[in-house]
This record gives sequence, structure tokens and C-alpha cells, in this order.
Amino acid sequence: MTLAPGLHARLLIMVEKSDTAMKVGSGDVPVLGTPRLLALAEQATVRAVADALEPGQTSVGTRVALEHLAASPIGTHVEIAAELTEVDGRRLVFAFTARDARATVATGTIERVVVDRERFLARLSG
Repeated sequence: MTLAPGLHARLLIMVEKSDTAMKVGSGDVPVLGTPRLLALAEQATVRAVADALEPGQTSVGTRVALEHLAASPIGTHVEIAAELTEVDGRRLVFAFTARDARATVATGTIERVVVDRERFLARLSG
């Protein structure tokens, strides 16, 4: 498989207490917290390209635009979908949406860059 627009992944979660704004520290209400929503969207982007990367490669996040449009209380099922929309050398651009049964919860874009895992980690220690 090659890195090409159209690669996609979906996650389905049920909002639990550990996912809430109260628990992650981004607010004081018992709804899906924006930082948790972003982590789920990033997880979907990672899954979308996992089988298309060469051995030893990974991708790292570099830019995010997220619009959190609706609240999802505890117990709500939310589907997060990410699709690779652009490949520009090592730069990957994804569009994502999150939906529950009532509404579109969030939309946005995430950019990631493909890196060699060992070289990336080696730069951190030296």
C-alpha cells in the first residue's frame, strides 16, 4: 500500500467519565473534552496510514485545526472518522469529523509528517 489520498480510518467510542472535560482538565462539565476528542482524531489519522508506512517509519503531528461544535455527554456513542486528503512529500493532511446520533460533534484538519522513527528518537537524546 502507498500513501495516497483516500486512506481512512474510523473509531467508535462511548464517552466515559475518563473522557470528560472535568477529568482531562479542560473544563468543569461532564461532556467529551476537547483534548480527548483531539487525541481520538489523531488516533484515527495514525490508523489510517499505519499499513502504508514503510518499516521503521512513523508519523508525528505538526498542526491541528479543530472546531468542537456540540457537546457529547457521558454514555454518548461518538464516531470519529479521518481521511488522508493530501500528500505533499513527507507532509500528510487529514480531514476529520466526529459525529454522534444527534449532530456533528467536531470537524477539523490534522497535519502529520512522516519520519524515520530511530532518527527522530536519536535527535531527542542528543
